[in-house]
Amino acid sequence: MRIVSTVCELREYVKTWRSIGKSIAFVPTMGNLHAGHLQLVNTAKKKADRVVVSIFVNPTQFGAGEDYETYPRTEQEDQRKLQAEGADLLFLPSVAEIYAPDARTEVTVTGLSDLYCGASRPGHFSGVAIVVCKLFNMAQPDIALFGLKDFQQLTIIKTMVRDLNIPVEIVGVDTVRELSGLAMSSRNGYLTDAEKQVAPKLYHSLCVARDAILAGNLAYADLEQQASQFLQQAGFQPDYFSVCRSSDLKKAGAEDVELVILAAAKMGKTRLIDNIYFSR
Repeated sequence: MRIVSTVCELREYVKTWRSIGKSIAFVPTMGNLHAGHLQLVNTAKKKADRVVVSIFVNPTQFGAGEDYETYPRTEQEDQRKLQAEGADLLFLPSVAEIYAPDARTEVTVTGLSDLYCGASRPGHFSGVAIVVCKLFNMAQPDIALFGLKDFQQLTIIKTMVRDLNIPVEIVGVDTVRELSGLAMSSRNGYLTDAEKQVAPKLYHSLCVARDAILAGNLAYADLEQQASQFLQQAGFQPDYFSVCRSSDLKKAGAEDVELVILAAAKMGKTRLIDNIYFSR
């Protein structure tokens, strides 16, 4: 596996691969890799000839008081995992390589970026959009893969790619879960042992709501309220629990068939997100 830290080096490899007719898949990450990230790499290998992975803890998507400085950074272990998984190139840029000191350009997907996690974390999705847009321009992939755990993020990236005519296919990959059902996340490492016993109830609440809907209960507001009460009683601080249309994340109505239930809640100091999507 090649490791580069500059855009110039990255583009040279991409140019060489393209010159011999190779297709390129891209997996952007913030490091601290777990089985969910490695599933993205594994899927990428099946869809393209060469796989590029980036590790960049992006400062623009962290708000005031969030964990940018303490976000887990495990580059040596990440490199070992990517080597074992068969990635072809790792892009490890500095902040200065990604952002000019006098950068003025912003990328915001209006409407979608203000909902759910965007309401709780103002500016977060603009930070995501600008860095993903820049990474696409740097890596110039044919296909890019993202985890479906961050369903809102994936929807925003798909919309940005469509609106800006970026020539990359976006593929969502199913959430990888621990045996308990807890969605794998770098932030799970912040949970205490006791909190980790309770945290899987977030996914359980999603499954209960989904099963109720599939059984014919379309009183979505009631289901949302019941789930929030359940989470609160379990020890969470619920942020949102919303039954939405999977296409645009607007509140679902009785006529909607393709659904996603989005949820976020704090367990102790750790903010957890999860979702479940299905057709009824």
